[in-house]
This record gives sequence, C-alpha cells and structure tokens, in this order.
Amino acid sequence: MQLDPASGWCKGIRHCPSPNFNERPSGEISLLVVHNISLPPGQFGTGKVQEFFQNCLDVTEHPYFEGIADLRVSAHFLIERDGAVTQFVSCLDRAWHAGVSRFEGRETCNDFSLGIELEGTDDLVYTDAQYASLIKLTHQLLAAYTGITPQRIRGHSDIAPGRKTDPGPAFDWARFRSALQEGGHTQ
Repeated sequence: MQLDPASGWCKGIRHCPSPNFNERPSGEISLLVVHNISLPPGQFGTGKVQEFFQNCLDVTEHPYFEGIADLRVSAHFLIERDGAVTQFVSCLDRAWHAGVSRFEGRETCNDFSLGIELEGTDDLVYTDAQYASLIKLTHQLLAAYTGITPQRIRGHSDIAPGRKTDPGPAFDWARFRSALQEGGHTQ
C-alpha cells in the first residue's frame, strides 16, 4: 500500500470507486475520522459495504437494507476484518462519511476530513490485521496531509455525539495512538 499524494489514491490496494463524493470546497485535509460499518449489521465479509458505497446494494436481500436504500454515502477507505484495504474516493475529494458533524467549532466535517471505515461493530473487538492496516494507512496519511495531526484523529462519535457511536468501545484508542507514536508496531 503506497499513497500517491498527487492523485489521492493508494497503490497496491483494491479500488472500488464510489459515485458518492464531490469536490472539497477549499481543498483542506485536516481531520481523520474513524468509523465502523457492517452490512448486514454484525455480518462480515459480505461485500455489501462495497455495494452500498457504490449504490448497487440489492435492498431485497435483507430487511435492514430497506432502511438505507435511499442513502448516498461513502468513505475514503474500508479496512476489512482480514486487514484488506479498499479505497472508494480519492483523498483529494470529499467523501460523504461524516454527515451532520462538528469539530472544534466547525461544521460539515466532510469538507476537511478523510474517513476510514473499519469492518466491525461498536462492541466486537477489532482484529490485529485491522489495526496493522490502520496504522500503516494512517502513517501515510499523516505524512502526505500535514494538516492531520495525531490530535486531529477522531471517532465518528466525537464529531457527531448523540447521533453516532462508532467506532465504539471495542476500538482500542490507546493501542492505536501508542502504535502511531512507536512507528507502526501494533503488538
């Protein structure tokens, strides 16, 4: 995995371009938001997250899908349980991951943030492979986009409190932050 800052795309990972993005109003990239997602909820490796972000989800396959049928969302990256990373939107573009949000008094965090989805739920421990990929990817993002600092890496719950709970109590922020300081080692 190697980020090309000029294009905003990572080489060496799967690309699943999403139509759910637009241009950043100012070009600023200064916040990294960690999320979780699983479709159907609590099920992994289904490929449904990719379909959802590409507006190809068959809403008849599961009752939960009917409730999200009209949503148009995306994230820049998804890290699956096995550590595989998929990119949906160039880092230079605005993915639609944060929704109604606020950080340090600024609203509409999509304007200036990158979004990483971890395949998971709030209450299920994330895998070692996910942490390893998250650390590697985060290091590249920090190097390329200097507006993102360790203090400007937050959970979805931090920027949309009361509305969102992810990445949830199962996400080990201490492990993640420690590994960032140590240069990427997660064990």
